[in-house]
Amino acid sequence: MSEAFTYRTISELSSLLHKKETSSTELTELYLSRAEALAEKTNSYIKLTRAEALKAAAAADKTLKAGEAGPLCGVPLGVKDIICQDGVEITCGSKILKGYVPPYDATAVAKLKQAGAVILGRLNMDEFAMGSSTENSAFGPVHNPWDLEYVPGGSSGGSAAAVAAGEAPAALGSDTGGSIRQPAAFCGVVGLKPTYGRVSRYGLVAFASSLDQIGPLTQDVRDAALLLNCLAGHDRRDATSLAEKVPDFTAALTGELKGLRAGVLKLDGLSGVDPEVLVSFRQAVELLAGAGVEIKEIELPHLDYGLAAYYIIAPSEASSNLARYDGVQYGLRCQDTPDVVAMYKGTRGEGFGDEVKRRIMLGTYALSSGYYDAYYLSALKVRRLLKNDFDQVFSGLDVVLTPTTPTAAFKLGEKTQDPIGMYLADYFTVGANLAGLPGISVPCGFSKAGLPIGMQAVAPALREDLLFKLAYGYEQRTEWKDKHPSI
Repeated sequence: MSEAFTYRTISELSSLLHKKETSSTELTELYLSRAEALAEKTNSYIKLTRAEALKAAAAADKTLKAGEAGPLCGVPLGVKDIICQDGVEITCGSKILKGYVPPYDATAVAKLKQAGAVILGRLNMDEFAMGSSTENSAFGPVHNPWDLEYVPGGSSGGSAAAVAAGEAPAALGSDTGGSIRQPAAFCGVVGLKPTYGRVSRYGLVAFASSLDQIGPLTQDVRDAALLLNCLAGHDRRDATSLAEKVPDFTAALTGELKGLRAGVLKLDGLSGVDPEVLVSFRQAVELLAGAGVEIKEIELPHLDYGLAAYYIIAPSEASSNLARYDGVQYGLRCQDTPDVVAMYKGTRGEGFGDEVKRRIMLGTYALSSGYYDAYYLSALKVRRLLKNDFDQVFSGLDVVLTPTTPTAAFKLGEKTQDPIGMYLADYFTVGANLAGLPGISVPCGFSKAGLPIGMQAVAPALREDLLFKLAYGYEQRTEWKDKHPSI
């Protein structure tokens, strides 16, 4: 792929397209070629949809020629393989959906198509979005472009790795407990989880319905704002979709930081946070303070219980949502079984991977008679307490700042036999999902091993503008967005 386009942002590509300095067809071919060339290294894509992409690119070129195009027209993007695309097989990183082709577009995909964006293909992921490393995919693990021996994070690891490696200028992911922000931090890109209900979940295959949210992974903060402009809005087909006015999020990208009030989570004595992460995070906070952000140290008293609550609520909802995969109507079906019960058992036994089985069993147990009150109901109470913590903090502050993850990326295979250790990677991110709040991760440094480190900002519900204002102001005062892997 031409170096002239490898790490161009959506804004830059759109400018080139509108100036007729390139075409959507040329860009699409270039990104498809790069993805094919890096396939064995990163394994970012499950499938490239070459024919569909080139057809969409040709249509975009006609629109551009007519002078009727918006900022996304003709721009190639990738989509996580948990978001439905009409006529293209969806797998959710699992064997159990083999052969299933959705007859409709997810609302998020439909909006991208209406804006003239070109979808390059389906991005790899942890099976049914259950994981923090993208090692749980039936299609093999994704490799971090900064060092191929390390994980890219999860579950949107394919989306983050593709953007970091220049295999797509941006991508869609989904975030249930940090699955956009955590891989964004591990891969050195920007990842945004919008307010729950800000972006329609129609066509997003459900993991945990009260937590799931679609969002963008991008090269920079401006691109995240551009994509949210396209994706946000009420959708009558999603009962949880919010009927709220959608502002122009790019209006928040002023670069001005004075007047913002940020709460910094007290980290002293917190075990499990790598010293290198602490150093980078504290340097970022110092920079923000020097630029005029009012900094106040805060506590979220119930955050320590958030991870435990999340790993009761999410598996409980998963055990209900994934009950539909039984081999009867679509997907994999176990053959040559003596009766329907054996077929159910065989299909689910063959079709689901170990992590999905683990979470289904955990959720089913938590919901079972005699344990519902002790586990699930208690977890819901903790969720409410954590939401109260955020409400109290936001009564006097605009954003809360934390490291995105306790560590930089870890090696492939390092935590596959340690589920609890893997789950701890979500310590800082699950709170925003449990409380339904928007969160963003931006690069804020590197470890001694040369792996990216991320800073997370969380804002009150429907205040993504505050996230964009702070993240853009920070980004413009640093050089992190200009650093890319040498893959």
